[in-house]
Amino acid sequence: MLKGISDRRTLIVAAGLIVLMLVPLTGEVFYMRLVTRMMIVALAAISLDLILGYGGMVSFGHAAFFGLGSYAAGILAFYSVQSGFVAWPAAIGVSALAALAIGALSLRTRGVYFIMITLAFAQMLFYLFVSLRVYGRDEGMPMKGGRNTFAGLIDISDHVVFYYVALAALVIVAYALIKLVNAPFGYALRAAADNERRARAIGFPTYRYKLAAFAIAGGIAGLSGAMMANQSLYVSPNSLGWVTSGDLLVMVLLGGMGSVIGPILGTFVYLFLEEALSSLTQHWWAIIGPLLLALVLFTRGGIYGAIVGRRNG
Repeated sequence: MLKGISDRRTLIVAAGLIVLMLVPLTGEVFYMRLVTRMMIVALAAISLDLILGYGGMVSFGHAAFFGLGSYAAGILAFYSVQSGFVAWPAAIGVSALAALAIGALSLRTRGVYFIMITLAFAQMLFYLFVSLRVYGRDEGMPMKGGRNTFAGLIDISDHVVFYYVALAALVIVAYALIKLVNAPFGYALRAAADNERRARAIGFPTYRYKLAAFAIAGGIAGLSGAMMANQSLYVSPNSLGWVTSGDLLVMVLLGGMGSVIGPILGTFVYLFLEEALSSLTQHWWAIIGPLLLALVLFTRGGIYGAIVGRRNG
């Protein structure tokens, strides 16, 4: 049974990687840009799943870290700092530090209070950037000078190069998270999610584990935001809004939380349906909604769980 699950998981990952590696060979710029966007958003989705699927922390403000990463890259470009070697680590650092501060306060609450506090912090940041005239207020601002540069080593202004950079980032982060959740840190995080009182009783510092996971997730979301700013060449306060957080939650649930591959699948399916259905009707959510409801009611662990037979992996 376990061997069959492992085989199916390996087959899904291998097939997915092969397909993703071949997309640029089609020569279709539209599809290449669409899949690039999918991979970038998938980074944010798997970062949310680290705290939601493994840590049991239902955050409705995860877009705050995605948006901060986007603005970090955009603001540095505004002041003529084009180097990706500066902008991308800065985006990760700013978002991780913000997550550390927000998590330090939010994790002292539970349940609906935790959800509302994370949402409140995200909305505070949203209104902060809406009020900043120098950065475009609610209209946002373009990425001054175009995409980040990497000292001539990588030219991400080329769509094909940027595509493979996004693919490499997704593969590296996903692999690192798989290792992390299957290490003692991951088991401690799951123990805290299952029964925090019992985990504390046997000696786990649950608060520190959950705070560390929150900061790691924030940093990954910040990287995703910086890459999205480069992909769209635009920074908007909408990236910090509750709608973005809601979209990320749906992607995780659709693909299957408590896994790393699941949210990636969920992101690809969600954004593909959005692209396909939005051209047919502005009420495309009326189609996705029942699909999500059916997956929740009739499958365990979303799309990924329906394929491999279990959520974790």
